[in-house]
Amino acid sequence: MVRIYEPEIYFKSSEEMSEVQDSSVHLVVTSPPYNVGKEYGKYVDKHPLSRYLDFLNKVWRECARKLVRGGRIAVNVADTWRQPYLPLHSHITQQLLGLGLLMRGTIYWDKGASVGVSTAWGSWRSPSNPTLRDVGEYIVIFCKDSFKLESKNKLSTITSEEFTEYTKSVWRMKTADAKKTGHPSPFPEELPYRLIQLYTYRGDTVLDPFLGSGTTCKVAKALGRRSIGYEVDESYRSIIEKRIAGYQTLLDDQVSG
Repeated sequence: MVRIYEPEIYFKSSEEMSEVQDSSVHLVVTSPPYNVGKEYGKYVDKHPLSRYLDFLNKVWRECARKLVRGGRIAVNVADTWRQPYLPLHSHITQQLLGLGLLMRGTIYWDKGASVGVSTAWGSWRSPSNPTLRDVGEYIVIFCKDSFKLESKNKLSTITSEEFTEYTKSVWRMKTADAKKTGHPSPFPEELPYRLIQLYTYRGDTVLDPFLGSGTTCKVAKALGRRSIGYEVDESYRSIIEKRIAGYQTLLDDQVSG
């Protein structure tokens, strides 16, 4: 049977994560607020760019401290605005490189099936101001000190078919329904599922410093991983607790060493 670990959830800013032991986390999976003015409740999602990036860098620094040697961090982020365009994934990439983390690559999340047809941001059928419409987001992948994560006789739970598919640099997944989730910017459960399967062993620890509606911890629990989440807005507590309580085990006993 899969051992189930109850997530540790802290309702505070992840700029300081003293509750987590240094060098104890195997994977960080997260998607930060994009600083575009969304209504999150307590968190203000619109700051001057320099202040916003400084905030993110503090969180990444804490994440780096918590990672084990060979531990990975996967940040899902969309580029923002259109006039001018802000390559947010490039800013975050430079921040993580600046912290001495090793880049493993970039995954492009193709959301084409979930994207509408609006072209309101630019001109219609005219060279006047045609604006490119983003149909995807990025997941930048880094690791700490070593590209290899020691297994120490742990069990891998990824199947051959999953490994073949998840090691591609383009992932095609639908978006999550914000109304059903109760959060303005949820990512689909398939996103942390793929990352956890690809980058961790059973029993490893997964951290999400921007937990939101609790998706990362829900999936980690269902996959037999330990998990830790930080969410600054405690109004999401009931949503998180309900989603985690309603998990379903996603694995059976067929695992590989």
